[in-house]
Amino acid sequence: MSAAVSNVRPEPDQFLADIADYVLDYSVDSPEAITTARYDLFDTIGCGLLALNYPECTKHLGPHAPGTTVPNGVRVPGTDFELDPVKGAFDIGCIIRWLDFNDTWLAAEWGHPSDNLGGILAVTEWLSRTRVASGESPFTVKDVLTAMVKAHEIQGVLALDNSFNRVGIDHVLLVKVATAAVTTGLLGGDRDQIINAVSNAWLDATLRTYRHAPNTGSRKSWAAGDATSRGVRFALMAMTGEMGYPTALSAPGWGFYDRWFECKPFSMQRDFGSYVMENVLFKIAFPAEFHGQTAVEAAFTLHHEVRDRLDEIESITITTQESAVRIIDKSGPLDNPADRDHCIQYMTAIGLIFGDLNADHYENKAAADPRVDALRDVMRVVEDPRYTSEYLDPDKRSIANAVQVTFKDGSSTEKVAVEYPLGHRRRRDEAIPRLIDKLRHNLGTRLPSDRVERAVALAENPAELESMPVPEFVELFLT
Repeated sequence: MSAAVSNVRPEPDQFLADIADYVLDYSVDSPEAITTARYDLFDTIGCGLLALNYPECTKHLGPHAPGTTVPNGVRVPGTDFELDPVKGAFDIGCIIRWLDFNDTWLAAEWGHPSDNLGGILAVTEWLSRTRVASGESPFTVKDVLTAMVKAHEIQGVLALDNSFNRVGIDHVLLVKVATAAVTTGLLGGDRDQIINAVSNAWLDATLRTYRHAPNTGSRKSWAAGDATSRGVRFALMAMTGEMGYPTALSAPGWGFYDRWFECKPFSMQRDFGSYVMENVLFKIAFPAEFHGQTAVEAAFTLHHEVRDRLDEIESITITTQESAVRIIDKSGPLDNPADRDHCIQYMTAIGLIFGDLNADHYENKAAADPRVDALRDVMRVVEDPRYTSEYLDPDKRSIANAVQVTFKDGSSTEKVAVEYPLGHRRRRDEAIPRLIDKLRHNLGTRLPSDRVERAVALAENPAELESMPVPEFVELFLT
């Protein structure tokens, strides 16, 4: 007969406590982290406004009951909605992620830490408007930037050594965890309440079926919005006194470690600080799954050499890292934009044909160009072990790809290799002016020119920006 399982409530898992202590006690004193967060904030909102030009995105927005508004509610950039903080977080998170154009983090796990801005901006906007209505002080943008650094760090440090995708779990779980932790702190939660919210988030693991053939679909574009809104929901529940699950990770048999991680606890490469924001990757010139960004840069380089010889191409070799082989190496039909922007062959073909890549290139009209599939059909994707090793090296964090085209007459182009994408920390000085150009373009699709230039000026003026009340900041992006 087996021994009865003890029902004595244990102390919380140390890792849950570590997250809570970081949220409550860590002071963000890295100028580089705050500066990067400032650019990240504007870039992320710009990506959201660009996504509003696509009806498949906007159909998800607005109150659950059409026509309803919430007093002192969350205003969604680019819209006239005023929502409760949970739906507001969903809508902001949805537009941020829709076009796969916001920031990226690549390690054993990948993801997009600015997805957490959906919850952070929703909670600080709602609380600020509520406070102002009561004669109290609002949150400032500096509070938003600090929360972004911490959410990035929780999500990104967890991703360094722990591969959730290898066991079938989608990376948006880490958005739920990070948003739950940081927004509970913003709501004034104490250590126990943060632990309770985060423990509920860990119980919410999501399958990543919708990211892979043959099921790739639009859920991958709204999953982050759903995740950050779930984080806010857990935070609000914790603030009402809702219980948590102290050994959500370590419980024998039923905890996360035993169910998903072969009874192994998380491997932590470093303590929480500001490393992730300092090293985050920006998507600067085009929207594409980040493992293939440097392949597209290489394709742009080759465009002028091959554009008039497309029908003479015998083969195209894309040399890449193991992660790209695993998640974006696809053959066969691509059924929708979400499928295409996660196909390294598709994005490389577009780059070779047009010397350009934008969100419209993933739509059905561009995909119907017979040259695209003709090039895909002669492509092969191979792994370079060095690329894989340096992808995981914390001192390099490269995302290398190389492209070489061979023609039917036996001649070939050079093998064009790009090891660090434009948005990498090693290319930050080169990238920031392009990031501002991207911001102008994206905001300009929805806002008048005077407000676009006001936003750009704020992005370059940290003192004015950081002291700005959150509602005033949000109003800059409303239509």
